Amino acid sequence: MSALLEMRGIEKRFGGVRALRGVDFDLVAGEVHVLLGENGAGKSTLMGILSGVIAPDQGSVSIDGRPVHFANPREAHAAGIVMIPQELDLVPGLDIAANLFLGNERLTPFGTLDRPRMLAESQGLLQQAGVSLDASLPVSSLRMGERQLVAIAKALHAKARILVMDEPTAALSATEAEHLFRTVLELRGRGVGVVYISHRLEEVPRIATRVTVMRDGAVVGQARPDAPQAELVRLLVGRPFEELFPPRAEKPGRELLRLAHAAFRPDEARAGWQEPRDVSLTVREGEIVGLAGLMGVGRTELLSALYGFEVKGRWSGEVMVDGRPAALGTVAAARQAGIAYVTDDRRGTGLILNHSVATNIVMSTLKRITPFGLVSRKLEARQVGEALSRFDVRPPLPAALVVNLSGGNQQKVVFAKELLSEPHLLLLDEPTRGVDVGAKAEIYRQLRDLARKGLGVLVASSELPELIGLCDRIVVMHDGCTVAEFEAGVGEEELRRASMGETRAA
Repeated sequence: MSALLEMRGIEKRFGGVRALRGVDFDLVAGEVHVLLGENGAGKSTLMGILSGVIAPDQGSVSIDGRPVHFANPREAHAAGIVMIPQELDLVPGLDIAANLFLGNERLTPFGTLDRPRMLAESQGLLQQAGVSLDASLPVSSLRMGERQLVAIAKALHAKARILVMDEPTAALSATEAEHLFRTVLELRGRGVGVVYISHRLEEVPRIATRVTVMRDGAVVGQARPDAPQAELVRLLVGRPFEELFPPRAEKPGRELLRLAHAAFRPDEARAGWQEPRDVSLTVREGEIVGLAGLMGVGRTELLSALYGFEVKGRWSGEVMVDGRPAALGTVAAARQAGIAYVTDDRRGTGLILNHSVATNIVMSTLKRITPFGLVSRKLEARQVGEALSRFDVRPPLPAALVVNLSGGNQQKVVFAKELLSEPHLLLLDEPTRGVDVGAKAEIYRQLRDLARKGLGVLVASSELPELIGLCDRIVVMHDGCTVAEFEAGVGEEELRRASMGETRAA
């Protein structure tokens, strides 16, 4: 099959930095070509050249076998190349229809805006993208997943032949991600060629027809869509998967959390919310305990209920913290008990994106830097400086806006913010979501270092290799209940069977 797109020998330098080193990349109509690589691997530069944002120093780009040279994004767009960046280029203050036709508005014969025609055509585009939304809704009222689908509808309006998607699921819920996958596969069925960039290796077998891996500005290999994650990690970082994880603890200390047949009943019914119905587990000092299970089985709900985050309700059964019965149910009660929580949505609920790194880090411990009711800049600078150094946030600039940091460094700021309160127990929900493999390894090292100092960690993750490599014990949930528990060294297949409910707790 002839290639829709061919990029050959692409070279690019920025000053003394060689960003791309003779990269070859191609795309066939009707395929999803997944492009993997850590931050700085060259993926964005390569796609910037394809979309007309960056001019290559050397190399050629061909579409349908004909050489092309794009002087700007408009020329690439006219050739059917559409890029959906991680930060969506939608205007929140306009409605969906106005966004879909921005710069290409429909006009009446009198030169006025033809709103009825735009709304009708927009509704058709949304239907093609599998979106059941009213085109007159303002974009500001949409969830992130809905905005992603609107961006796809915009690409359909542009008659995209080549669609580049950069981390499209980084801020989506599991349900929204499933909808996105279905939509991408439908586009593939229509003959659209999709370049799909992601740090979430578990997505690869779900969506890929081909996989290319970049490292240090070069293509270092290709892999089958069903390749084991360990093989992908080896290509990504140049070392075996097992080396990403630091050695485990030897002797955990006292018990920090005990749940015995614990259940949580929210005050108000919540659609799609899986109540923790029968949960039994323990977490001790110096121990990292994993929560495994399929999406929607109650892992996130368990952590948010323990912390009292965005839900009010009542616990039953045995809930013990530091050996004493605990009346958890509010954030204040959790923090008083020495519990901290990192949500699975750092951009939505973990950080204030348009504020500085310093502001985000100290927001949970303001009392420490306001000894007389006023902020002490000296105390603030000291705490922030220590946090930046401890968690290796890059760049180490307190005044930098969090929105401008990479996903891995944003996650480090979340950790710094939560751990500044010196908790005894840390609850983590998908702590490495949207983070490249190198940053993941740094987060694993930090967690193990914290555990060695006595912190207890309860971590929920959808990535079974992550749980197996990181955790001292793994508890499996199914349908709101804990159904099995495994010591370190358990196999992935055994965990998967338990996650499907095939193994029940004794």
